[in-house]
Amino acid sequence: MDPVTKALDELHRRISGLKGGEVASYIPKLAQADPEDFGIAITSMGGRRYQAGKADIEFTIQSVSKPFVYALALTDLGPDEMLRRVGAEPSGEAFNAISLEPGTGRPANPMVNAGAIATTALVSAADSEARSARILDCLSAFAGRRLGYDEEVCASEAATGDRNRALAYLMRSAGSLSDDPYAVTATYFRQCSVLVTAADLAVMAATLANGGRNPVTGEQVVERGVAVRTLAVMATCGMYDGAGEWLLNVGLPAKSGVSGGLIAVGPGRFGVAVYSPPLDLVGNSVRGVAALTVMSERLSLHLMHAPVHLTATVTDTGHGARSSCVRSAEQTALLNCSSGRIIAVGAQGELEFTETEQLLGAVEGAVPASPGWLVLDLMAVTGIRPGSAAMLAAGLADIARRGHRIVVAAQEPFLAAGDGHPDGHSDWRAFGSRDDAVAWCEDQLLAGEPSAGPPAAGGGS
Repeated sequence: MDPVTKALDELHRRISGLKGGEVASYIPKLAQADPEDFGIAITSMGGRRYQAGKADIEFTIQSVSKPFVYALALTDLGPDEMLRRVGAEPSGEAFNAISLEPGTGRPANPMVNAGAIATTALVSAADSEARSARILDCLSAFAGRRLGYDEEVCASEAATGDRNRALAYLMRSAGSLSDDPYAVTATYFRQCSVLVTAADLAVMAATLANGGRNPVTGEQVVERGVAVRTLAVMATCGMYDGAGEWLLNVGLPAKSGVSGGLIAVGPGRFGVAVYSPPLDLVGNSVRGVAALTVMSERLSLHLMHAPVHLTATVTDTGHGARSSCVRSAEQTALLNCSSGRIIAVGAQGELEFTETEQLLGAVEGAVPASPGWLVLDLMAVTGIRPGSAAMLAAGLADIARRGHRIVVAAQEPFLAAGDGHPDGHSDWRAFGSRDDAVAWCEDQLLAGEPSAGPPAAGGGS
């Protein structure tokens, strides 16, 4: 199991026992959800996907659809016209409040129900059926697979949706909605009843994080500028009247839904999603908020913590690493013949979650199937966040368990002995330079060391 999945599993176990909150019941079908269902998923900018718990259970997307439909309408209208029709200010009120601008009827923002209904109506289409089809195509492109509907939930929403219809009629009377309110809300109900999983939502969130390009399929779903504006609205309005506290504590653009879905976005880094039906008083998933709060603290994900990355994290991944040691002709020939058994992977800069995940991906791609020696060159690394250090240590421990010898070259002791290993012993040796690390590996190879199992006690530090 890779270290990211292990970290998610540990987080899932930690949060699973959290009680509190109530499953949404104002839509009767949603009240049937199992309050114990709980899944977490992450998608990286490299398209790598990780998950824990019930991340493959389907549920209806509900309000988590709002930022993606906003991105579609924004693409159709452009930023100026979109802002003229739907505002971008936090309402400070409940998701179904009457948040309309006096005199114009303009909704406060596209993340509350009034604004979402108006946004749905702004999606260009010949009729309601075509509009629903475009919305489903958009959500499917964000998810990277074809999505469908829960017709029972759609019918349940339609049967209990009088407040949303009332909001639409109020906007119609104020002049901010030109389409038929009944038809628009029917389309909105259908939009909210699209079936997704936490794994789907993580890909959708990652697509926004990746400037509108789906990192799994490679499709440019929306333009980068559209993704940026969508994330900005999510940051200020996505968590309803809990948005300010969320931004303080978690610091990521996010959107929740009454079915228990919650997405968060690390721009240029990852998309994460949680599914857990019990909701707090403002309509956000209790376990979802708790899980993202812990993740943000442990991995320093808060936007205000993000450094400026001017260079690539991974500097080299190569077989046949050689030291400057003078070797005999016979030794040189043996090292040349065994060049695939010693590999070196270098990194630079500050290692946070995204950089560490990229480094681990590079290491996994470089390590040969048969046991050999891995030189992890951290000489140009300036720092590693504690959560990232633990993740990196866990990855190295897993590689060591497969029979590889690991040496780490670093100016600072970024990885403490015993990190990532259940019995506390070190899975690697530490050296003060890359050349010394590679030379040690060469010495072991020339001595006929089989390179299996953890390093013996007493060598290295």
